Parts: sequence; C-alpha cells; structure tokens
Amino acid sequence: MTATNITIPDELLPADGRFGAGPARIRTAQIEALNSAADVLGTSHRQAPVKNLVARIRTGLAELFNLPSDYEVVLGNGGSTAFWDVAAFGLVRERAAHATFGEFGQKFAKATDEAPHLQDSLILKAEPGTSAIPSPASLAEATGASDVTADVYAWPHNETSTGVATTIARPQDIDEDALVVIDATSGAGGLPVDITETDVYYFAPQKNMGSDGGLWVAIMSPKAIARAQEIKDSGRWIPASLDLVTAIENSRKNQTYNTPAVATLVLLAEQIEWINGNGGLEWAAARTRETSGFVYDWADAAEVAHPFVEDPEDRSSVVTTIDFDDSVDAALVASVLRNNGIVDVEPYRKLGRNQLRIATFVSVDPEDVKALLASIDFVIDALA
Repeated sequence: MTATNITIPDELLPADGRFGAGPARIRTAQIEALNSAADVLGTSHRQAPVKNLVARIRTGLAELFNLPSDYEVVLGNGGSTAFWDVAAFGLVRERAAHATFGEFGQKFAKATDEAPHLQDSLILKAEPGTSAIPSPASLAEATGASDVTADVYAWPHNETSTGVATTIARPQDIDEDALVVIDATSGAGGLPVDITETDVYYFAPQKNMGSDGGLWVAIMSPKAIARAQEIKDSGRWIPASLDLVTAIENSRKNQTYNTPAVATLVLLAEQIEWINGNGGLEWAAARTRETSGFVYDWADAAEVAHPFVEDPEDRSSVVTTIDFDDSVDAALVASVLRNNGIVDVEPYRKLGRNQLRIATFVSVDPEDVKALLASIDFVIDALA
C-alpha cells in the first residue's frame, strides 16, 4: 500500500483535524463572532467600537491572570518577533541574560546580543528537549565568567519548537532592580503561571490564544513600566513603531499606536472570555494537561515512539513532541494524515528529527486527540 491511497476510516478521524502549533485552530464560535462583528470590522481604531474591543481584551486578561491592580496590559502590532526588538530598545538598560533551549529563545537572545547599543548578552544554552533558567549562579557555572550580572533575565515559558515548558519563578540571586521577561507566546492561557513572578509576560495570540497573528500583548509590572520610561527619558534613539512607552500610553487609551488587525482583536477577545467563562486559567491548564497526557501516555506505551522531552517535568502540556524509531517514517505518516484532513503535525523544520509535533492547546478537544492517536496507529500499521 502506498501513502497516497491510504484512507483512514471515518470513525477514526477527529472531528477537527487541525493540530498545528501556530497558527492554531480557531473555534467555530469565534468565527461566528467574527461574522457578527460587522459594526467593528472596517471602522476606525480610534473610535469607541474598536476601543471597547481592546478594553475587553485588557479586562479579560486581568481576570484570566488575576493581575495585581498595578500591572498593566499593553498591546502593539507585529507579534512576538517585533516585541523582541521592542524589548531590546525599551527594556534592556545595558545587558540581557537569556536561557535558550530551542529556536524562539535563541531568536530573542540574538536580538539583544546583536543590538549595537547594548553589551553582548549572557546566554545559557541547553540542549533542545531540556530546559534552563538564567541566573547569576547558572550563568557563572556554565560560562566561567566572573561578571554575570544583567538587568534583564529572559527565557520562554514554553519553547514551541521543542515542546519544553518551564516553571516561572524569579531567580533568587538576581538584583532587585533586574527584570524577568518571559516569552509566553505558545503558553499563555494554557499553562499555569503566577504573573507576579514576572515583570513582563508577553505573547502573540495565534497559538493557545486561538486568534490570528500580527499582534503582541505584554503584561507589565510597575517596575517594567518604570524601566521603559527611564530608557525613553535617557535619550536613547528608538524607532517610533518599537517605542514601548508609546505602546503603553496608547494601551491606556484602549488603542494601539498604529492600525491593528481588528479581526485578530475580535478572535482574541472571544477566546479570553471563553476561557474565563469555563473556569479561567485553572480550567485551561487542567484541560491541556489532560489532553497532552493522552499523547504522552500513548508514546510511553508505544513500541515505535517515545516522548522527545525525556524529563516529564520539562514536558509541555500545550505542545507535545514525539520521536519515532527508524522503523517509522514520521514525515510519511504526517503526509498520510494530511491527505486525510489531519494537518500540521510535522515537527519544527529546523529541529530535523523523525518526529511529530502535536499541539494540545486549550481549543483542542481531548476527544480529537484520542482520535488522532488512533489514526496514527492505523497509518503506522498500514505502512508496515
């Protein structure tokens, strides 16, 4: 039997075949809300209808993350990639320290390391499939350097490329004035977190938040807001589109500096309110933990597969990565699945492993994951 003529029985197929790690599936109810948003789409983002939409997002996130009253929700255009440059210009005073254990942590580290107005970054590298947390102690041990202090300490909450998640806690040995800046792009709203352990918790909405791309959202502590103002007042040149103080000031007015994708705002507001309406972050984290558990239990029991992330404490509950032995061609399995309407389970392209990557975001129905795993079993047997 060839890959092109393998047909998975209908009774095995998931109701929704989208399992991508971003852009991720958007729920039908969100799409229906978008269809009903004619009074907002195509209207000025400086007027009440769109500003009210931004207010829904900011208020909803304050509820979702149980924010202290002095933390602020800030929005800007461009996604997390743009926010790395925003942070390099507007949050790092002199030097940043990073932990990198996958593609996206590396990209933020590169942004601060190559910034001509900053000192070379301190970078703690861990092998893909493992985790690390930057601190003076861990950096000194890894690099042997005598000066390992920084004014920003950054790492991902969830490394989308590898399926590694971290527990967010402020390193105890960093300076009181230092900022903890967490990339939560694929983890926000699906992994547990105490926001008070961070100064900036930022994400883009096209992953667990079930929206489209082109936007960044940063939850900022008073200390982070003061740092942005301090750097702005220092006279540092900052491109207008990357000016964090401008983004803060506009967000306080429930708007963005320049025109946002209003459809993205609609989808995001609906997702936040759906999560809050079902029980908030505790409910969402329990759901993703259950759903990802099906994948890990299946891989642990399989003769031809195993979780890529060996330490269960490092395994993400929103992005799962499963390695296969040489008897299974994972790329061929993914191709057959795609031919049958099950899409985007290919591994991260630069990781280069014989692997499937399955998103178990909060929008993914647990029953769909069970059906996916049954479909994978069927394909493997058919290809044998």
